[in-house]
Amino acid sequence: MDSQEKTLEMGTQEEQNLTAATPTEEANVVEEAEKAEVKEPVEAPVAEEEPATANEPERKVYNSKKDILERIKEIAHGEEPLQKEEIDYLKTVFYKLHIAERDAQFKAYTEAGGDPAAYQITPDPEEEAFKAEMGIIKERRAQLFKEQEAEKAENLKKKLDIIEKIKAMVTSPEEANKSYQEFKSLQQEWKEIKNVPADKANELWRNYQLYVEQFYDLLKLNSEAREYDFKKNLELKTKLCEAAERLAEEPDVISAFHQLQKLHQEYRETGPVNKELREEIWTRFKTASTVINKRHQQHFETLRAKEEDNLARKTALCEKVEAIAAAESKGANDWEKRTKEIIDIQTEWKTIGFAPQKMNVKIFERFRAACDDFFSKKAEYFKTLKETFKENAEKKRALIEKAKALQDSTEWKSTSDKLIALQKEWKTIGMVPKKLGDQLWEEFLGACNKFFEARNAAGAGQRNEEHQNLAKKREIIQQLESIAEENGEEQQEGLQEKVQKLVEDYQAIGHVPFKEKDKVYDEYHAALNKLYAELNINVAKRRLSKFKNNLKQVAERGENALDNERARLMRQYETIKQEVQTYENNLGFLNASSKKGNSLIDEMNRKVQKLKDDMNLVREKIKAIDAENRD
Repeated sequence: MDSQEKTLEMGTQEEQNLTAATPTEEANVVEEAEKAEVKEPVEAPVAEEEPATANEPERKVYNSKKDILERIKEIAHGEEPLQKEEIDYLKTVFYKLHIAERDAQFKAYTEAGGDPAAYQITPDPEEEAFKAEMGIIKERRAQLFKEQEAEKAENLKKKLDIIEKIKAMVTSPEEANKSYQEFKSLQQEWKEIKNVPADKANELWRNYQLYVEQFYDLLKLNSEAREYDFKKNLELKTKLCEAAERLAEEPDVISAFHQLQKLHQEYRETGPVNKELREEIWTRFKTASTVINKRHQQHFETLRAKEEDNLARKTALCEKVEAIAAAESKGANDWEKRTKEIIDIQTEWKTIGFAPQKMNVKIFERFRAACDDFFSKKAEYFKTLKETFKENAEKKRALIEKAKALQDSTEWKSTSDKLIALQKEWKTIGMVPKKLGDQLWEEFLGACNKFFEARNAAGAGQRNEEHQNLAKKREIIQQLESIAEENGEEQQEGLQEKVQKLVEDYQAIGHVPFKEKDKVYDEYHAALNKLYAELNINVAKRRLSKFKNNLKQVAERGENALDNERARLMRQYETIKQEVQTYENNLGFLNASSKKGNSLIDEMNRKVQKLKDDMNLVREKIKAIDAENRD
């Protein structure tokens, strides 16, 4: 085997190794939505599509699954060649539309008041038909592959026969001259035989080339015929070199690589050139091939780097969703806030391209599992909350029925007591959704007001008493305002008891004129709120001062006395803190459209402030103990 033959063999092997180590030109389209059940379709990510390459022919745009199904049927039952790129594209677009429809159905279901946890995905006849047609295409592919393999095996047998025939000719120069025309026919027959099994191609070609070269070396044609044959082969191989060199300007790297493979096949099938030129022409062709192969390799290295970056970004999004799903949500506002965060993350996910093929499905499954975990917890929370709301609504409706049964009564005193008792009971019932709560409250208040207005109309003679009650209430309000101005230490003694006595006196006073009740109500609560705020501060100061003075006595009880007292205060602090959180959560659900409703809110606000003042006092006591221990 001469040096050109060795070089050609080495170049062929190099080409095979490079081709085997390089990814295929097509990105793997992963139909993520087809592999995972969507529990929360409105907020779940949709399948990703592979972007087209720069020079890829423009694809037809499909706007309905029906159109895609018709095209798939044409492919499945027609005679046209099966194009993998088109089939994968149709599959991707079909499932994108399919998922969009499922999302819309789920959204309509939830907006109509449906329970997300109870939602069932409806089977899609078009999807079943699509899968059936894809099954037919798969069978056709399998049959085509089987036929191609059989054809390759037959081609291998034919080429081995040709090699044996040429081998038999390579015996002597005289025999070679006699068999020249038969040799040329065998060469032409070799060219017409196409694909053979890939694992046999290199060895087959090397053997063929070996005996062809030997035949030419033995051939004793006249000088003109021999040179003419070499010249024609040189012209053909030169054109192949030029074609390979032009591929360096081809913008589509994938297309250039495939064209190069065809040029290599033609180069192999072209006969030899003059010995002196064999090394030179092969070096030129190999150099042009190396440029294309490097561009092809660099193209996929860039893609792989981008995919790794996409994997890192998607992993970070998975970690964010997992952290949100693991966090404790204390109320409806927390759930809605975190739902928005999840949706924003899902939107960002859709903007990120593919991860590496071996991780693409895994990272999506991790992301979907984290989203499903969050939405399952959310559904369970609102299911429980919904049941609580339902129970509270039934209790309030029962009170409404009782109030309506009493609204036409003329037993003024006893009925008033009963309605007041119903109002107090109303305040003890927990929350319901705001819109329904407003509706129930208006209905309940309407029944109560109907009775009280009728009672007031019947008791017109009580107007003087109401004016007297108004004067009494204003007098108590003035006393409360005066107390708020007293800041001396001596005035603080017995102040809480004095205020409590005035509050009880105020509450014991009967009705005032209807037109004045809102105004006097506002004046009373303004004075009371100011007084309570001042009272809480002053009482806290005295308690803290007294506590500090008694610390020495506590310390004398034993070496652990201060530590025990501190532990008791810490427990007290946590208990008060929990009460504050409970009240504040309840306040978030309260809505009042009347003064009576505001009364409950004001009372709860005062309780919350009182509890916060107590927390501050306990905190200061703990600090005092810590200071005593340091001393």
